[in-house]
Amino acid sequence: MNASHRAPLPALSSPPGDRLEVVAAWDEATPYQSWRPQALVPPTFRPATAPQTFVVVNQKGGAGKTTTVVELASSWAAQGLRVRVIDADHQEAALSQWLLPQYAEDGPRHSLRSVFFDECSLLETTYPTLFEGIDIVPSGLDLVRVEYDRPIGAEQALAAALAREAGQHGEAVPYDVTLIDCAPSLSLVTVAAMTAADQALVPLSVGGLDLKAMASLDRTITAVQQKNNPKLAVGAVFLTAWDKSGFARQLASRVSEDYPEAAVFPIRRSVRAAEAPIAEQPVRVWAPESTAASDYEQSAGIILPQREAV
Repeated sequence: MNASHRAPLPALSSPPGDRLEVVAAWDEATPYQSWRPQALVPPTFRPATAPQTFVVVNQKGGAGKTTTVVELASSWAAQGLRVRVIDADHQEAALSQWLLPQYAEDGPRHSLRSVFFDECSLLETTYPTLFEGIDIVPSGLDLVRVEYDRPIGAEQALAAALAREAGQHGEAVPYDVTLIDCAPSLSLVTVAAMTAADQALVPLSVGGLDLKAMASLDRTITAVQQKNNPKLAVGAVFLTAWDKSGFARQLASRVSEDYPEAAVFPIRRSVRAAEAPIAEQPVRVWAPESTAASDYEQSAGIILPQREAV
């Protein structure tokens, strides 16, 4: 695909009043009527630096994982960073249907499954999307073969592929950011993704089932830290489909207690944002005026502050 045909990602210009208030701690004494959407950035939070690999994970479906991947990728690409997204969800391959990979007409069509079976490198499995600065490692139903065939070293496959890539390119790494979109289950591929990551980003829909699912997710993260990836840390939690309610406040407080070093971002509910996957465009392109686009833009700048690409 000719790079000149890729659409640049627009800058956002949300009014200052629409931006999230950034606080270092929740003010529990604030009356409900006066409560504003706030981004919690505790004193213990440490911004990431490029190159960085993030895994976006939640064992419950419908939490907004794919939207979080697309919007963070779009925000960082709009800053000039080189971003790769990896579709590690064999159940829906929603990321591959949203950010369509642009295959060469006469070239091979690899997928993430190819990396697990040592058929090609991670870079050979990476294809451009229609949007400037974002490339994708696609996936499909064939990724389920990893679960059934369980190739030797599968849990370390992605980590090894990233390490080989870094070794081959040294300081001239091909991507500043890699984002891995996981399935809503504790699969072998999900464990491999968490094993390869520097940080976990956790989307939670503001609902009672998500509160219950947090305990299971925490156990999974702890197990991966102990057995596979000691460096894995929870960098941020996104409260998706957020609106002002007592339960939203309760969930935010619980999350900040469970992950005291993580930033916590409310992503305000937006009807137009929900249309973006159908339009096959990031929210910042489809609905740049939406609060969801603004909230993801702001959170991306806090997680990985703007700087020149390496």
